[in-house]
Order: sequence, then C-alpha cells, then structure tokens
Amino acid sequence: MLVNDPEAAHWPVDPARLDLVEEFRRKPRGPHSDELQKLLHRMRWSGVGNRHVLIVIEPNRRWMLGRLPGRRGVPVETFPNRIFTSLAEAEWAVFVMRWEALTGQRIQDAKREPA
Repeated sequence: MLVNDPEAAHWPVDPARLDLVEEFRRKPRGPHSDELQKLLHRMRWSGVGNRHVLIVIEPNRRWMLGRLPGRRGVPVETFPNRIFTSLAEAEWAVFVMRWEALTGQRIQDAKREPA
C-alpha cells in the first residue's frame, strides 16, 4: 500500500542503490519495500512538469509515453512512436527515464523487460 510520506518527496536518491532498481524490475506492481516506495514517490512528485507519464490509448491493452507540461493549461506532450502493449514494459520504460532524470545516471541494460 502506498503511504503518503511528506518526507518522501525530498528523499535523497542514491545512484548506487541499484538494489532498488532491481526490486522494481522484479516487482513493478509491488509490494514494494519502504525505500522503494519513497523512491517511487520522489520520482512521481518531484519537480514541476517534464515528468514522463503513461497515457492510456486502449484500456488494459495499449499505452503511450507522454510528458507533463511545466504549467497548467498546456497540453501534455505525447510520443506516438513510443507505444506499449505491456503495462510492465511501459512502467519499466518510465522508471528508467525518471531514474536518469533524478540521478543523472543511465540504468545499464535498460532495454531488458522486467520478469
């Protein structure tokens, strides 16, 4: 269960914590450890705009990558060339982008799909 921890939005992300990356890759839908929950909260809520999101094209079948704008009223930027037919694959792709945005480090073997 996701608990809204007010400190999680400021939780320091350690790029060396690849154990959290592997935990997410193994179990993208959870349950998640306390530290992974804090990382996910930080990824989802840090900064204003420019966060990658998934847009449902066809419920439970197809998702498109999008990016939130920096201010209200501006359309979400969409990436029609980034369509996913697996929710796990889509969530992994967004996780990889958010990790790089927060840490400045790429996840090695980022194209590998979660198990």
